[in-house]
Amino acid sequence: MKSKPNSLVLTAAGLTLAFGVSCPRTGQAQGDMPRYEVDPSWPKPLPDHWITGMIGGVCVDAQDHVFVLNRRNLTDHELDAGSQAPPVIEFDPEGKVVNSWGDPDVLPLGSLHSCMVDRDNNVWLTAVGDGIVQKYSHDGKLLLQIGKRSVVDSSDGTLTGKALNSGHTAFFRPSGIAFDPKNGDIYISDGEILGGNHRVAVFDRNGQFLRQWEPHRAPDETGDAWRVLVVCVAMDNDGNVYTCDRPAHRLQVFDKMGNFKKNIPIPFEPRSQYSTAGPGHSPSAWGLIVPGGWGTAVAVSFSRDPGQRFMFVTNEDDEQIEILDRATARILGHFGRGGHQLGGFTHAHHIAVDSKGNIYVGEVSTGERVQKFKIVGTS
Repeated sequence: MKSKPNSLVLTAAGLTLAFGVSCPRTGQAQGDMPRYEVDPSWPKPLPDHWITGMIGGVCVDAQDHVFVLNRRNLTDHELDAGSQAPPVIEFDPEGKVVNSWGDPDVLPLGSLHSCMVDRDNNVWLTAVGDGIVQKYSHDGKLLLQIGKRSVVDSSDGTLTGKALNSGHTAFFRPSGIAFDPKNGDIYISDGEILGGNHRVAVFDRNGQFLRQWEPHRAPDETGDAWRVLVVCVAMDNDGNVYTCDRPAHRLQVFDKMGNFKKNIPIPFEPRSQYSTAGPGHSPSAWGLIVPGGWGTAVAVSFSRDPGQRFMFVTNEDDEQIEILDRATARILGHFGRGGHQLGGFTHAHHIAVDSKGNIYVGEVSTGERVQKFKIVGTS
């Protein structure tokens, strides 16, 4: 039985909100699991009246600088009150803006969806309105592009065509990026929506296609609950490749060649009962109006210790970050909760971890912010 989270702590002087990690579930190891609280001082106020829209990605470089992708979808009122923040914003570890870049006429079309920093400190981007993946220098110079802007992997090259799920130089709404720590190969999760592509596509460091594979389905996994798409990809130091099997509420693990190894359930915990006909209940990403309709696993990252002891998964349905023991895949606890206050989430999606163990969570939908969670002890 899972114990109650530690109490929310409010202090008027510092407005510090502390969210303790829930205790491990029955049968799971105790251990020195990190405990997190939100850092209300990060980031610092943005310059020049900048306002960010939905957060399209969060990633961290070797110096613990944090890159944030801004979708720039501001309302007219927000534009009256401020100005569009740049597409890519770089923060130092203290949360101060140190650089920004991104030419909308060069960046992929549509909503930015992920970023990753490679071992040479270059920044890679995807967007789900296009068929390309781009590599930029640390300061924003375009170095490499796989594919042609505005051309997608479909029967007619557009997003209205039939997805082909086979392109060697084009994608269909690519959603995530990972790198092989041994040789620098690039793994792209190509599939953000149903009816689009649903594969992991692998390229070498120069952007040449190597191979691809699709999600694994057991013979009895048929029907709407098992529809296939790939909304994230990550690789650990042991060479295991993780994908987010969002409709099925789980991660899937493969070797580098795409051979299926196992499923890791990321369960949904219903916390209220509501009428699907009531106000405020819009259809989920899959057109469903049911509890748990969005799916749970949407992003995954790892602790930065050499053994990568912990794995962190964004559980979008429960609005929390799950903490797993990477070796056993057991869920040890979580932090966060639904809500609009500091420490709460409204459509938590993107996640990144720095060398000190701090976790950065980006929110889409009406959340439109990045929050930093720092380690304050162990459980």
